[in-house]
Amino acid sequence: MQTGETALDGSARSIVVLVVVGLLVGVLSGMFGIGGGTVIVPALVWLGLSQRNAAATSTLAIVPTSISGVISYATGGHVDWLAAALLFCGMFVGGQIGSWLLSRLPELVLRWIFVAFLVFVVINQVSFVPSRDHQIVMTVVTGIGLALLGVVIGTLAGLLGIGGGALAVPSLSMLFGVSDLVARGTSLLAMFPNSITTSAANLKRRLAHVRTALIIGVAAAVTAPLGTWIAGEVSPRVGAIMFACYLCVLLVRSVFVAVKATRAARVARC
Repeated sequence: MQTGETALDGSARSIVVLVVVGLLVGVLSGMFGIGGGTVIVPALVWLGLSQRNAAATSTLAIVPTSISGVISYATGGHVDWLAAALLFCGMFVGGQIGSWLLSRLPELVLRWIFVAFLVFVVINQVSFVPSRDHQIVMTVVTGIGLALLGVVIGTLAGLLGIGGGALAVPSLSMLFGVSDLVARGTSLLAMFPNSITTSAANLKRRLAHVRTALIIGVAAAVTAPLGTWIAGEVSPRVGAIMFACYLCVLLVRSVFVAVKATRAARVARC
């Protein structure tokens, strides 16, 4: 039996919640170029999984989600294949580091790292307006920068159970001047193989709940093209504001959960 498997009882209620979460994640993934871990992880924790198992399960669910999103963006020509390959090289290394840290850091630390990550991304979204016309100008320095960015993203992805898109998309626009749509498509392509390699490490450590990940991932793959269509219909500024609002909701909830867990830990020590 996998670690965390008893947290979800397989009831109709649990399955319905997982499917709804998957459908929502698919739309958000297509709209923002993210894997959806910022939705999946809190939902799985609410259903009873630990933060550690929720993060590992989320990473596995991102695999089919990202495939669907990549196909949608690639159809419109909004994927930089070379940039995605360089990002993945870094993310592969970072993903192994993140998975190793995931199996060792305390639950409380993981919760507060997740909060800090959300704060960082929200600040980026409200302070920067991406373009819709620019492409990445590839040089040696740019290639090295993309690989190093991938290491950072991969570490956070493995540690927090996210695809990394919430960091990759604004970073690609801010640091490399790429359009918002290309940033999203490239982010999804890079996170696809990274999610596979990180999930392999998590499965080896018996951290992921496979059945749960499949339910969420398949449902998300169905609605990802809808999110991609919405992304193309709204302006870059509107898209950034929508993403920031979505993250603010998650931030409030994550802070509440982290504070509650911190108080409980203090009481336990006393």
